[in-house]
Formats: sequence, structure tokens, C-alpha cells
Amino acid sequence: MRIAVDAMGGDNAPRAIIEGVIAYLKEEKKDREIILVGDEEVVKRELSLYSVDGLPISIEPSKEVIEMEESPAKAIRTKKRSSIVIATNLVRDKKADALVSAGNTGAVMGACFMSLGRLKGILRPAIATLLPTLRTPSVLLDVGANVDCKPQHLFQFAVMGSVYARYVLKKEKPKVGLLSIGEERTKGNGLVFSAHKLIEDSRLLNFIGNVEGRDIVNGKVDVIVCDGFVGNIVLKFGESFAEMIMHELKEEFSRNLLLKIGSFLVRSGFRRFRKRVDYSEYGGAPLLGIDGVCIICHGSSGALAIKNGVNVASEFVSNKVNVAIEEGLRLYGC
Repeated sequence: MRIAVDAMGGDNAPRAIIEGVIAYLKEEKKDREIILVGDEEVVKRELSLYSVDGLPISIEPSKEVIEMEESPAKAIRTKKRSSIVIATNLVRDKKADALVSAGNTGAVMGACFMSLGRLKGILRPAIATLLPTLRTPSVLLDVGANVDCKPQHLFQFAVMGSVYARYVLKKEKPKVGLLSIGEERTKGNGLVFSAHKLIEDSRLLNFIGNVEGRDIVNGKVDVIVCDGFVGNIVLKFGESFAEMIMHELKEEFSRNLLLKIGSFLVRSGFRRFRKRVDYSEYGGAPLLGIDGVCIICHGSSGALAIKNGVNVASEFVSNKVNVAIEEGLRLYGC
């Protein structure tokens, strides 16, 4: 399996990218090859700081970098030799099985739409992400690819999310919920009303109806469906709320000696809690619905997030998720 990794994408590139790739290769199966796409001189210089003898790493040179603040549409048109565009083209040309990037999200999506296209029957690709819950992680989609959606789009998100949960999270019959302002089918806006009817009428998905904001983290469902506008707000709020909790706990436990001793005694519990709410532990977010495999990592990803992002890409390819999505679409008459 060959995975193309954008070595120049993200706030901490290329160091965090290369550290994450090396950590992945040293921990995972060795039948994986990583293709680092980026400035050859910069990537070689960074690799020289580590012991990489015997690791299956190659370099695909690129001459340009799409910066985080650039206009995605303009950047992918004018920077044909950027790391994002070249990495995407490797997947298109079957020289790589997947792409992982922590770069400009809009540019990554745009490059994928232009170079890879959509799976047959897909109206709109969606970004899916894993969220920690009181039980097991759940899938939330869309989290930013589509800010304006139609009911049919949400129906397809439900299908793709269900397939992803079944094959990657190993949920035998994933419970699907439609995010709204109340559990009653009379609650919500026109988009939710119409999408609810479409999903319910399919009778093939394990659809439990509307779910509320509080259901996002209580583990009531395995798949939460919404448009990208709402999903992105939920995602960013969840990340910042988790950071706030960790910060406040540190502040409280540093107030006096007794509390410091108490924090020492429960430190293993705090480590487990941090691991559960840290986005780095969940890797990247797959762009579902494209004719290829693309994992989008957080722009501020460190080495751990990159390592886990590459692992998500590997799982996606190994489980042939795109094949399952196409089969699901045929089954549901899409």
C-alpha cells in the first residue's frame, strides 16, 4: 500500500509530518510505503535528523506550497506544482492508494474534486470525523465540505456515514440520527423535515430519527448527520471545549499543595481522559464520496495526529470503504 503524504501542509510542517510518518512506519506493518510530497531539499534535510534506514519512504518533489490563508480555488489553478496538487495527482494516476494532508482544507477538497471526481451516484462528498462519546466514538458528517445542502445530500451522508461506521468502526448495524433542535419529527427546519422523510422511507438504514445536541456525546447513535455549516460549528466548539476543560483542571489542581498531591494521585485517570478527548488520537477526517481516498488532518496537527491520520488512510484502503459506499448507494437506490 502506498500512501502519499503532503509534507508541506499544516502549521507544523514539515517536522511534525515527518515525525508522524516515521512513528507510523515503526509501529505499523512494514508493507506500507510512504511517499512524502514536498520540497526535496527541505524534506531530505529533515529526514537526515532521524534514523530512517530500511523504512519504506520515498520523496516526490514539489516546487510550490499552498499556504493556509490562500484562496483554495485560485491556488489549485495557479500552483500546479504544489504539494497538495501533486499528491492528489499521485492518487489519480494510481501511483498512490491514498492521500493525507494537514494543509489548506479548501485546497485539498478542490484538488480532489478536480483530479479524482466523485463516486458514481454521489451528489456531494462530505467530510466525516470521529467524536468521543460516553460509549464508543461516533461519526459526525458533514463537518465543512457543504454549507448549503438539500435533503438528498443529507440522505447520502447518512448512507456514507453508516458504511464508514460499519467497516471502519466495526459497528454491525450502526444507529443513524439526524441532528435537529428536538427529538420530535415536528422539530427542525425544512431541510431536516424533508431529509427525515427520505432517510425514514428508505427503511434500510438503522435510522432512529432526530437527535439533539446533547446526544452528540452521550453515545445514543453511531452516525450523526447534518449539513457542513452546522457540523463545522459543532466540531470546532467540541475541540475548544475539551481544551478549556483541560486548562481549567490544570488551573484548579495548581492552587495549593493538597490539590497538587491529589492531581498526582489521579494522574493516570487524567491521561486517559486527555487521550479520549484529544483530536490527535482520532487522526484525520476522511473526505467521503470522492473516487479515491483522502484524509484531511487538522491544520495544527502534531506528529501524533499525522501518525493516526496515516493509519486512518490505511484502514480506509484495507477495508475497501469506497467499494462499500458504492454498493450501499445501489442498495438504497441512489
